[in-house]
Amino acid sequence: MRRLFLTAKPMRKTSQRIHQDKRPNTAARQPVRRDTRPKGPRRVILFNKPFDVLPQFSDEAGRRTLKDFVPVSDVYAAGRLDRDSEGLMVLTNDGALQAQLTQPGKRTGKIYYVQIEGAPQESDLSLLRNGVTLNDGPTLPAGVELVTEPEWLWPRQPPIRERKAIPTSWLKITLYEGRNRQVRRMTAHIGFPTLRLIRFAMGKYQLDDLALGEWRDISANV
Repeated sequence: MRRLFLTAKPMRKTSQRIHQDKRPNTAARQPVRRDTRPKGPRRVILFNKPFDVLPQFSDEAGRRTLKDFVPVSDVYAAGRLDRDSEGLMVLTNDGALQAQLTQPGKRTGKIYYVQIEGAPQESDLSLLRNGVTLNDGPTLPAGVELVTEPEWLWPRQPPIRERKAIPTSWLKITLYEGRNRQVRRMTAHIGFPTLRLIRFAMGKYQLDDLALGEWRDISANV
């Protein structure tokens, strides 16, 4: 009698790791929500930043900072204003307000008065109104007006170095985004370098009669 020997097929082992990977990771899918509420009483401070002051409260190199002017703790700048720029800064401990003023998606208008070298024509300004392409991409259309030097403007220390053979002009520029040194790059892109830049407004907050180097607590009014 012929005997038949059947060879049993080895069982396929399912990796335990595969099963684990297929389990829904509910913890990972939960959106992380940042608590933007202020810790302690809500503070909103307006500051008129002078030229050559860093937009922060400390500096290891010993340069002038916000701390030299604003003796208030636990507030932070909503957006930056370059060391060589002047004008309005909003300082707050309210994360929601910071986001409203600075996040690109909010499209909050920021008004700047800008002294440039040269005398632009309307055709030059229309380029900025329509948006120009910088090295980090195209800009949003901006509000641009040719204006006279503001009567309320303070003298800058040190003064601007003007060239006698080249005239200067003033622009009022409204941006709806906030890239690094954006105004300066935009005017340089169309051939008119920025000599002086003053931020006048961020959304509903304005310099008004706030003197250079002074600050105002408006927490009770907002």
